[in-house]
Amino acid sequence: MSSSPTRKAIGALSVATVLLLAAGCASKGAPPVAQMATARASITQAETAGAREFAPLELLSAREKLAKADAAVQREEFAAARTFAEQAGADASLAEAKARSAKAQSTVQELQRSIATLRQEIERRSK
Repeated sequence: MSSSPTRKAIGALSVATVLLLAAGCASKGAPPVAQMATARASITQAETAGAREFAPLELLSAREKLAKADAAVQREEFAAARTFAEQAGADASLAEAKARSAKAQSTVQELQRSIATLRQEIERRSK
């Protein structure tokens, strides 16, 4: 299976972030590399699930918190960065769940319409 351009870009960005963080922050505690990567991946998953359409506010919140996490990393405020990254991941997970739920509800409604049509057809033929 080939990687999508989005996944390649996320991978490159994650590697760049890791290298940048590892380069200068030895005495300031550990940068939240794993949390940042998880948050980015969660946002991508939410987008793939349809969050732009079905959960835009939650997706926007996740992106904003990830931007705050990036800014906190630049200021070497790793505890704040970790918190923002974790919140971004949670918001992205919520966006993904809402998008999947909305799609499932749409599918159920479509199936219900199909069932109603079939019932009408059966009733029409039985008369």
